[in-house]
Amino acid sequence: MHENRTRYPKRKMQMYQQLQELPKKYKVLALIKMNKVRSTQILPLRKVLKDDVEFVSIKDKVAQKALEELDVPGIKEMAGDLTGQCMFMFTNMSPFKLNVLLAKNKVMMAARGGDIASMDVVVTAKNTGIAPGPMLTEFKEAGIPTKIDQGTIWIQKDTTPVKKGEAINEKLASILGKLDIKPIEAGISLYTALEDGLKYSANDLEVDVDSVRSEFAQAYMEAISLSIEIAYVTPDNILQILSKAAQSARSVSVESGFMTDETKEQILQKADSQAKSLADSAKDYTPA
Repeated sequence: MHENRTRYPKRKMQMYQQLQELPKKYKVLALIKMNKVRSTQILPLRKVLKDDVEFVSIKDKVAQKALEELDVPGIKEMAGDLTGQCMFMFTNMSPFKLNVLLAKNKVMMAARGGDIASMDVVVTAKNTGIAPGPMLTEFKEAGIPTKIDQGTIWIQKDTTPVKKGEAINEKLASILGKLDIKPIEAGISLYTALEDGLKYSANDLEVDVDSVRSEFAQAYMEAISLSIEIAYVTPDNILQILSKAAQSARSVSVESGFMTDETKEQILQKADSQAKSLADSAKDYTPA
């Protein structure tokens, strides 16, 4: 925006107004960098998160001016990140949960030249519906066997022209696009996020869910073991503590010879065993 201008495009004014209101309405402001994101990735996310997240595509200068004029803790620090094409996500959910949801909602996309295959790309035998012509040469160069039948190109057998982790060249990407094969798994991750005045970087927001779940399970088991050892009773360990106490009481009873209905058989068996052992020793005893 130029300082001396008095009128601005309606779209920019609406964006400015949104960015003045939404940071006050939501607890979390998250930022996505769009330079490696395609529009086809955003549309499914809008549908999945429509009840929890508001998406706002922004122009850096308009957004910077809007944020700089807001009295929201930490918001001015976000202004420096608004370079290139960006998108804001406003929500009341934790930014960590939001980043996990984004990672889960990946989409399969058509390949572009230079993309890395997310899986083994299998081209199945079928009628492509493509008329013979230059495409025959492209199929051949890609190592996909074809034949002409009924005026169209047929793929003769299932073929894997590229494997997971390999680059897809432009000609193969064109073929896969015509066959409606989408070999690129694409997800979105947050570049930064602001919550309650705290700004998180992309690295801060990365959560290994399986690792965290494993750590919680390990911590739980260790806490249970400790609570049983010190006899700290909780609803989760009461049965184990009582079982341990009962076992310890039986052991003391047997060891001391204090008979109860539960331990008399063990005590008598122990006494019998000791008596037999003593008798055997007496037989072998030779006076000096």
